[in-house]
Amino acid sequence: MEGRKSNLAIFWISLLGLYLELLLIRWIGTEIRIFAYLQNTVLVVCFLGLGIGLFTSRRPISAQRGLFALAVLAAALAFPPSRDILARTSLYLGALGEGFLNMGRVDSNLDVVLSGVAGLSLTIFIMVLILEPFIPIGRILGRLLDEHPRPIVAYSINVAGSLAGIWLFAGLSRLSQPPVTWFVLLTLLVLPFVFANRHTDWYAMLLLMLIVPLVFLSEATRPVIETVWSPYQKLELLEIDADEPESGLVARFKVLVNNAAYQFIGDFGATDSRALKQAANSAGTDRARYPSTYEIPALLHPGPGNVLVVGAGSGNDVVGMLRSGAGHVTAVDIDPEILSLGRRLHPDRPYDSDRVDAVNTDARSFFARTQGTYDVIAFGYLDAHTTTALTNAGLDNYVYTEESIARVKDLLNEGGIVTLAFAPTHRFILDRLAVELRDVFGEEPLVFKQRAIDDGTSGALFVAGDLETARRRIASEPELGRLRFLQSEDPAYLPYTTPPATDDWPYLYLDHPRIPLLFVLLAGLLGLLVFYAERTLDLPPTMNPRSWGRDAWHFFFLGAAFLLLEVQNISKASVVLGNTWLVNAVIITGVLAMVLIANAIVIKRPRIPVAPVFGILIATVLALYFVDLARFAFMDPVPKAVLVGGLTTLPMVFSGIVFARAFAVSPHRDHALGANLLGALVGAILQSLSFLLGIKALLLVVAAFYVAAMLTRPGAERLEAGEVDTGEIEAARL
Repeated sequence: MEGRKSNLAIFWISLLGLYLELLLIRWIGTEIRIFAYLQNTVLVVCFLGLGIGLFTSRRPISAQRGLFALAVLAAALAFPPSRDILARTSLYLGALGEGFLNMGRVDSNLDVVLSGVAGLSLTIFIMVLILEPFIPIGRILGRLLDEHPRPIVAYSINVAGSLAGIWLFAGLSRLSQPPVTWFVLLTLLVLPFVFANRHTDWYAMLLLMLIVPLVFLSEATRPVIETVWSPYQKLELLEIDADEPESGLVARFKVLVNNAAYQFIGDFGATDSRALKQAANSAGTDRARYPSTYEIPALLHPGPGNVLVVGAGSGNDVVGMLRSGAGHVTAVDIDPEILSLGRRLHPDRPYDSDRVDAVNTDARSFFARTQGTYDVIAFGYLDAHTTTALTNAGLDNYVYTEESIARVKDLLNEGGIVTLAFAPTHRFILDRLAVELRDVFGEEPLVFKQRAIDDGTSGALFVAGDLETARRRIASEPELGRLRFLQSEDPAYLPYTTPPATDDWPYLYLDHPRIPLLFVLLAGLLGLLVFYAERTLDLPPTMNPRSWGRDAWHFFFLGAAFLLLEVQNISKASVVLGNTWLVNAVIITGVLAMVLIANAIVIKRPRIPVAPVFGILIATVLALYFVDLARFAFMDPVPKAVLVGGLTTLPMVFSGIVFARAFAVSPHRDHALGANLLGALVGAILQSLSFLLGIKALLLVVAAFYVAAMLTRPGAERLEAGEVDTGEIEAARL
């Protein structure tokens, strides 16, 4: 019975740790928008907290500090004044001028310095609040693992609990549940540990009971008519009645994404009768109706029978296509809740039309598997406000690579037209898109300015494909007089000097290959966080890497390699399978499932030689460097997922065998797992090398870490002797 209680406790605390980690990544990345672009910062701090907890597992365990930190964070986001201060973290750090942040800039060097200091100060405050809750979780886990008589079984239960935590939060996200639901479940997960001692910690209980009302208050104080938490982002709806001259529409609703203006829902019927048509006079057309920007793509083609819109959103692009004569429209959007808003609220009801098929998926995935061809393919404003959970690539990055554009070209019918609308904050992003279109289609695209942006340049509408037909249409069609006006009076000039984005280097928002300054500064903040932990927690000497022996370094290198390999898995799968929440959850599940398979192999073959496994592991990693998974994009979804998932996660079996063999004979399993997590922390930081070297090059770093792990493996004689508890093996088999 005691063994069952220990197993349940390991499972429960592992579930809690992963669930809380994903919750904070999602919640903080939403409410403090810069963390949507820097999610690995939250991940790194979580790893550090768990690592500290594991290394100090023999210290007293108290939930008070961790719950107090969560309560402070919830309170800071609950009240508008403090919430606004935290929100300024994004503006302050955005002042550093990094293009990938898309946050705006300031002009004065002094303002840049002051804004940077203010932003980094707020960031370290947030990092401390994230760190504290994971220390007691790490201590509980470390103590349970160290005291368990069967280490591999205990580690397997730890992995299974982590899997449960991933799918619990993924399920809540898929069901579009709000943070209040997340925190209610968090409360239920924490309660058993609050009541674990003979004397209930009533102060901890009070803090725990305070968090959910504070989170509810945070949502209740928003001046919006509706809030929806989609699987990817927070959507807030505001009702308006305003002219939008840049698009030529009357707006009925504005949609905010992660607290930033994202799109509006237009009313095309109202537009026909409003003063917006006065703009037709300045554009040199005598048409009674001035066409909106959403109607232009289909007007560029003489017979748009079959049209594809990616980034269809709430439906403005779809309505524009229908009004311009499209026979059939396929509307693709990654976010199911944005499509739902369009179905419910768009005045023109585009998704009710029998001429429209709405598809909820990632655009790149749709390009790969569609069997259709199209007369017009239109990219809507699908630039994302967030990255995936473990990588530096945004949800949209793989849609704008040269390989993606090349696939789009293959989907065009003869005489087809591609339009791409984009409104960034930096001119080099427009130049990059122009370079990619030129390289793929063989001639420079037509470029029309659309809206002013911060550095004095403008957003643009690109036109590629059959440009001869497009030029004839622009010259002859009265409704395209606006484009003629822009061509003659305000032409767009781009230098065509920016390097293109590729599947290996998908960083659309970075001007050239380099590690962004902000990532370097955040690594420095991590050092301050360690200093804070040393001063407040009296860290033991065993946590200092200078005191580590071979065992600790072995687990450290395995952790760094594992994290970087997982980043590789998600990045490669995103190209072939799509960048949806389900794909990410399935890939992470595949990784952990491979770990469980490895554990089972070690239980059945406790004396499996480690040196050959290391050789196979390193060879497999290097082989993946030369495998182009994009070649499998044409396959049906299920066999493609099995093949791609199997190839990308295959090294995890051999890595898991190596880890399990070493973990089984480790004299201090809490310290072993702690060193492993600190290695994963370093791996998360080093994934920034992909900004400089590309994603594929990370595999070489992974191989180097595995070589280092092989050279530091703990006592070859111990491993080859298979010093694993016989009782553990027999119990596992039963």
